[in-house]
Amino acid sequence: MFRYLLKRLIFMIPMLFGITLISFAVIHLAPGEPDIVGADMNPKVTKQMREQIRSLYGLDKPLHVQYYMWLKRFVKLDFGTSFTPDRRSVIDKIMERLPITVLVNLTSMVLIFFIGIPIGVYCARYKDSILDKAFTTFVFAGYAMPYFWLALLLMMFFGVYLELLPISGLKSFNYEELSMPSKMLDMLKHLILPICVSAFGGLAGISRYMKNGLLEVLRQEYITTAYAKGLPEGMVLKKHALRNALLPVITILGFSVPGLIGGSVIFETIFAIPGMGQLFYMSVMARDYPTIMGILVMGAFLTLLGNLLADIFYAIADPRIRIG
Repeated sequence: MFRYLLKRLIFMIPMLFGITLISFAVIHLAPGEPDIVGADMNPKVTKQMREQIRSLYGLDKPLHVQYYMWLKRFVKLDFGTSFTPDRRSVIDKIMERLPITVLVNLTSMVLIFFIGIPIGVYCARYKDSILDKAFTTFVFAGYAMPYFWLALLLMMFFGVYLELLPISGLKSFNYEELSMPSKMLDMLKHLILPICVSAFGGLAGISRYMKNGLLEVLRQEYITTAYAKGLPEGMVLKKHALRNALLPVITILGFSVPGLIGGSVIFETIFAIPGMGQLFYMSVMARDYPTIMGILVMGAFLTLLGNLLADIFYAIADPRIRIG
């Protein structure tokens, strides 16, 4: 098992560089160039000055030369400087917004797995019951409902009509004047709607995967044998069926790790949350190549890390994989 994990870790290195090469080429193929220091909107900036700016940032060089220059900085964990007028370091901008995105997404992932898995187990155990049909309706609604539409509905209902929850940002205007418990409560109120939107679709998916996986396992011969031996139903479910039914859920867990960034673009933009998703959207619109590459590299690393974690959990859940 250790040798297998070591091979996977070594294989992640060329895979990561391959992803960066494709990402670098794709973002430079998009039409338009970054509006550095507002040159496009400044009539005093001549064509010669624009060429000097492009030369200063290396945009006049061939694409493979630009990638080589970026790669030399990347191996030193230096993502360069943003093209935006603030001229901040890319790593500083990412680290400033990363904790917010991780907080929202990890909280939603905890809700998804600790609520979705019991729902799936219940629906499989009491198949075709009233609650099973109700949860099935909920699942189809979760699959079909777009995130942005759900976000707008929640904002209208809880924020406008009931006036119970704030609909944008992370802090109120009087945040600095509040006491520490009040500050925590204020931030919690701002996070409720984004977390609900982030968790809704995943909750529906996990519960459906868990139900289908458990129903498939319950049809196996060793489960019939366990019942024939007179084992209680609860023991059969916990010790024999549930562990094997978790394998598809582990796969979903591996795919959920890179979603910490990619899935944040929609709800962070709608709720005006200063996180990684909003930063990525703004960087794409501004053609801020260094920031885009920094976020894409982080997303690629999380994708590879998620696959590795899925393999580890596979080995923990299924001894056959560990022995093989």
